[in-house]
Amino acid sequence: MVTNRTLSCDIAIIGGGLGGVAAALAACDAGASVVLTEATDWLGGQATSQGVSALDEHRYIETFGATRRYAAFREAIRDHYRRRYGIAAMPDGSPLNPGDAWVSALCFEPRVGVSVIEAMLAPHVAAGRLTILRNYAPISAIVPGDAITSVTVTGADGDVTIAARFFLDATDLGDLLPLTGAPWVTGAEARSDTGEADAPEEARPGEVQGFTFCFAVEYRPGEDHTIPKPEGYERLRDSQPFTLTLTAADGAPRPFRVFETGPTGLPPFWTYRRLLSGRLLDPSGTLCDVAMINWNANDYHHADLIGATPEERTHILDEARRLSLSFLYWLQTEVPRDDGSGYGYPGLRLLPDVMGTKDGLSKAPYIRESRRIQALRRVTANDILAAERTTARAAHFPDSCGVGWYFMDLHPAVGNPRSMFAPTLPFQIPLGALIPQRPTNLLAACKNIGTTHLSNGSYRLHPVEWNIGEAAGALAAFCLTHAMQPREVWEGRELRMFQRHLLEQGIPLAWTVDVPPEHPHFIPTQMLLLEGALEGNGPRAASLDIAPNTPIDRADAPAVLRALLRAAGSPSEPVIDPAFDHQPLSRAEAAATLALVGASTAGISDPPTWSDLCEALRLLL
Repeated sequence: MVTNRTLSCDIAIIGGGLGGVAAALAACDAGASVVLTEATDWLGGQATSQGVSALDEHRYIETFGATRRYAAFREAIRDHYRRRYGIAAMPDGSPLNPGDAWVSALCFEPRVGVSVIEAMLAPHVAAGRLTILRNYAPISAIVPGDAITSVTVTGADGDVTIAARFFLDATDLGDLLPLTGAPWVTGAEARSDTGEADAPEEARPGEVQGFTFCFAVEYRPGEDHTIPKPEGYERLRDSQPFTLTLTAADGAPRPFRVFETGPTGLPPFWTYRRLLSGRLLDPSGTLCDVAMINWNANDYHHADLIGATPEERTHILDEARRLSLSFLYWLQTEVPRDDGSGYGYPGLRLLPDVMGTKDGLSKAPYIRESRRIQALRRVTANDILAAERTTARAAHFPDSCGVGWYFMDLHPAVGNPRSMFAPTLPFQIPLGALIPQRPTNLLAACKNIGTTHLSNGSYRLHPVEWNIGEAAGALAAFCLTHAMQPREVWEGRELRMFQRHLLEQGIPLAWTVDVPPEHPHFIPTQMLLLEGALEGNGPRAASLDIAPNTPIDRADAPAVLRALLRAAGSPSEPVIDPAFDHQPLSRAEAAATLALVGASTAGISDPPTWSDLCEALRLLL
């Protein structure tokens, strides 16, 4: 029976992807009541319902650069496979990667990600703090004045109107933005707007990155699992075109083979995003590999979902599904065999159960680019690109609410077949990028934050989206507690209070790879960096290591001491004696500066170390 009902809560989170899940965890942990909606029946977005359960991360992910909750999510996935197969770690002792893929340190079956997320949320559901509405999508909002009062979502059982104090848009296409009157943009901005060298001369709102229907296969040699030839196969094959040869940034070909190492030494296509390694998990050889296919060949970049009418969207999604199935058919029938004996691997068997669908494709398309809010702070490519920077970190954001790192990875977009994979530096997530210009009680909680078309290519990946959502959920709960609006927190003295709360939750706000959240000096180190401790040109600015037990270099000393005074709330200037000509900061200078804020100088080394200043600041904090 179709019903119309109303729910009331503190925080409504529309969209149950990684950002929405992380937001719900942070808000519920803070004691807020939450309603979380999801358009499919699987929570987890890109890691589950969209099929990309080979996590796109960075090389420090096992020890730094993720929130404590995201690390718990990863560890719970590994625990599942440890219990299931009795494999504790990789053969070389590194952390377990069930797929042993070369693109990611953690690859797994989407269903496992769903079960882990459900288990993380279960205590809040049982306590009555969290209500989850699966298979519901937003259709309207009530926004009298400059604040949202309710959002209505619709599903098979009818409509549900959700009244809340704060609303978070965690949908993959930013679906809440047009419903609430929030200003937003899509596609590529003009170079004159962003100052980005790779931006087009004129804005191209329809130039949105392609999306992908992922699928999973196993290989059974000697068997024939060839699917029926999809409608329009030849056209789709030739227009993409289907190939295992990619193109490097300099135009050079990068040829891959299916199961063997390529002619130039590239690893096999098969192990690129392999979710299960049969030999790793079952040395007897009875367990088949499971590979997830998410390749340039099945990226659909021929039409823009965001600007499409409902009828057009139906056609676009249908063609995108046929594109992925056509790529599978090509692999089964036409890809050159590694040994040169012919074409096609008919033993490739589509696995619908892995994706939880009848057709074997992911429940939802893997979305790379959303509507983006016009935010209080916008991140551009110039903030994060590594080119021409001498520091170890990207541009410093004093309002940071998290960190991330990934190449600026842009797939072909509508009207632009160009790909980009540009190096970046480890970056921060500015809180202002989560806060739209209006409405006052709306926050962006996934890849819909204030980035540009280009910088979005780095901020859309799994751990970054999780961090964005977690920060948004924490901010909404903080605003409830302190009777404030997000913009007031961002603009006011409460910003440092909120950031301190994030640090206590295990969310790094600056890159300090040798001072992780478990380190005793984590919070004071992070506070010093937020206050600009690395504005100098010393060795710490040139490294992601803080080296807490080494002396403060003369080149870093003024910025470090100034940051210490700011963190302690003092307007004073540090004591820097020009008579000292040795390289490290002197104990006398450190002690004189600390005296300005009444900090103890007992135990200060000569020369003083970073740890000495952190200990003094920790006592003040």
